[in-house]
Amino acid sequence: MPISFSDPAERSETEPRARELSRIAGLLRIALTLTLGLLAIWLIGDVLAVIFASALVAIVLHGLARMLRRHVSVIPYQGAVALVTVVILVALFGLGWYSGPAISDQFIRLKQALITQSGELRTHLSGSTLGQMVLDHLPSSLGGNAASTASLGSLGSGLAGSVTGLLSSVFGILGTLLVVLIAGLYFALSPAVYIDGMLRLVPTQHRPAARELMLTAGSTLRAWTAGQALDMLVVGMLSGIGLSLIGIPLALALGVVAGLCNFIPYIGAILGAVPAVLLGLSLGTHEALFVGILYCVIQFFEGNVLAPLIQRRAVHMPPALAILSQTVFGSILGAPGLILASPITAALLAMGDKATAPLEDENQTRRAVGEVTEQEEKQQK
Repeated sequence: MPISFSDPAERSETEPRARELSRIAGLLRIALTLTLGLLAIWLIGDVLAVIFASALVAIVLHGLARMLRRHVSVIPYQGAVALVTVVILVALFGLGWYSGPAISDQFIRLKQALITQSGELRTHLSGSTLGQMVLDHLPSSLGGNAASTASLGSLGSGLAGSVTGLLSSVFGILGTLLVVLIAGLYFALSPAVYIDGMLRLVPTQHRPAARELMLTAGSTLRAWTAGQALDMLVVGMLSGIGLSLIGIPLALALGVVAGLCNFIPYIGAILGAVPAVLLGLSLGTHEALFVGILYCVIQFFEGNVLAPLIQRRAVHMPPALAILSQTVFGSILGAPGLILASPITAALLAMGDKATAPLEDENQTRRAVGEVTEQEEKQQK
């Protein structure tokens, strides 16, 4: 066997070079992974959104099934998942049975109101410079100046047709929701199968760390969904009770809408208030004002009392990061990205915290930017 003689000085020069090449190779792998991830989001973002939504449904069902098994251990895991799914579906069906006819009636009345009041709206817009500019930019399908030779009812007919088209697209939305629910149910029934399948795509030496990151993301999303569900429930109940006290019709349905919209932090509060304010305007200016005040009070309570209590037990997300993530994912994926931006960001934050080393002094930056002084820090301790 040949014996190799190497110069120690030569080895000392080679080792740093090898470490540098290894570091560069690692950075290139990370950059390639991020590039491929962004490319996948750009090309098949809608499909990835459906997969993530299905995983979120699976996490909810998995958490509820585990909670049920803690109290009734004789039920097998798959049976607990099936039982939880049936209970949720029955509750949703009962809610739709109770409030569905009233909501459908409101849509019919809205369509009729758009048709009958279109002439007055167009005349009012034509009487001002700003209104004329609005009409100049409206497409012909909505009764803009391109359709000026048509009757005054063209605006209402166009808007009503848009509402009808929107309602017809509900079937496509329901189909996607059905796929999400079915896929989420299968994910929840056998979560280990799908986790292990994803681990097969990871190099062997990195599989333990990847499994830990996925489990961390799952537990974070479970805590986030639990906290968000409580937040939505409280906001929905307060909205429904407050609207009924004001005298707004369909208070229960509007409360449900407010609660569901609150799934989207910050922006969802505005989206949930719009239907109630519009319905209040149909009754009078004072009612609409009271509705606006009610929603402001509820959001003040939610943001300053309820959310901090939930975040202590769930996950903390800086407000600016939440809004920016909604902007980014919303611009890339549209409405699904806006809805799923917060849970995606929560999972990424959890995995980032798990994969990186903690700061030695977390208050050092706060002192540097003047957010806290050394004296205030000593008083807090």
